[in-house]
Amino acid sequence: MRSAEYVFFPPTVLSGSLAESEHPYQEVFVDEDHYPGIVQCRMCHLKFPGEKCSRGRGICTITREESCTTGRIFKRDGTPWLTFMGCLKSCANVDKIKWSVYLVDFRCCRGYDFCNEFL
Repeated sequence: MRSAEYVFFPPTVLSGSLAESEHPYQEVFVDEDHYPGIVQCRMCHLKFPGEKCSRGRGICTITREESCTTGRIFKRDGTPWLTFMGCLKSCANVDKIKWSVYLVDFRCCRGYDFCNEFL
């Protein structure tokens, strides 16, 4: 049986409040018996609406500091422009971040293989 250990994450990964936790801020207790272990993510560097992945298609494997991610870039009017997927360190779920003339959404997951396919 594996022992439990502490894993440290940057604050952007955590959601909710740890104020009532017995562990200090930025520290999450992980029971390795329930940790998903090796998680694979769908990878695509460039996918336009209605098309298949055109660049960077494959699979990546996350480390303890990473999450599977799906990013979507929208035109200013909300029309989808492109999607990208992969493994990302210090991922955070965000909605409609302004990036030049575009809006960007990020979604992160790490619970099971290819969890980012339908985010």
